Amino acid sequence: MARRVATFSVAANAVLAVANLVAGVHAGSAAARAAGVEFGADVITALFLYFGLWFASRPADSEHPYGHGRAETVTGLIIGVILALTGVALAVTSLWGLSSLQKTPPGVTALWTLGAALVVKGVLMTVKIGLGRRLGSRALEADGWNDSVDVLSALAATVALSLARLDPERFLMADQFGGFVVGLFVVMAGVTVAGQTSRELIDTMPPPPLMAEIRRVALALPGVRGVEKCFGRKTGLAYHVDLHLEVDATMSVREAHDIATDVRFAIVREVPQVTDVLVHVEPASGAAPIPETLTPRA
Repeated sequence: MARRVATFSVAANAVLAVANLVAGVHAGSAAARAAGVEFGADVITALFLYFGLWFASRPADSEHPYGHGRAETVTGLIIGVILALTGVALAVTSLWGLSSLQKTPPGVTALWTLGAALVVKGVLMTVKIGLGRRLGSRALEADGWNDSVDVLSALAATVALSLARLDPERFLMADQFGGFVVGLFVVMAGVTVAGQTSRELIDTMPPPPLMAEIRRVALALPGVRGVEKCFGRKTGLAYHVDLHLEVDATMSVREAHDIATDVRFAIVREVPQVTDVLVHVEPASGAAPIPETLTPRA
């Protein structure tokens, strides 16, 4: 489903980019041209998203025992960097355009293409953010927030273009400043996305409620005396968990292993965000040690 959304996003952004660039040139609107460039960058980010989702869905192998999920996170970081650089370029270009400001107001054609962009981007934003959160896909959610910024920037461009048309003598520069605002929106989106994905790449702990749920499931099973340590890290769409489990120090290795296995499968079954658990068994604190059975040397 995620890859089908990414495929549709590529096609939709390509159409919007061409339409707004052509309309911006024909109507003489800097804001519409800026929106067209932004949508063109969205084509590139959507292609990265498609590739990232495809690569992340590949199964684990001997060289990648944790799977290929990090490719999805790296894709989100790349999208963030592309957005930030594109936003800087749009903002600078729009300000430069003030030195060669045209004397006639922009044409009405650009308003139609910007209006179409508002509708299409609104739908894409809603679908991507909702699906990304349901799947736990940081890259898909990041691309959805990128679309939300596109909605704001297209709205800003529409307002600026409308002002320039309604009162050219007072608001002729509004079109250029509209392009500048579009650039700022894109920069903010890029920085936000890059920050979120960077935290995952440096193995930031999962949210406290998720860690509490993992501990609750583990402690509910028979034979578990306690959870000494519980760490987690996200690898793409899911989390891998390291768990230090406390059991009775006098039980056999087989019994402790069976409890650890039960805990592992219970967490994977009851916590959908977790794909695997590595359980380390330790003797419960305060328990009597296993008596020495070896005969000392003479």
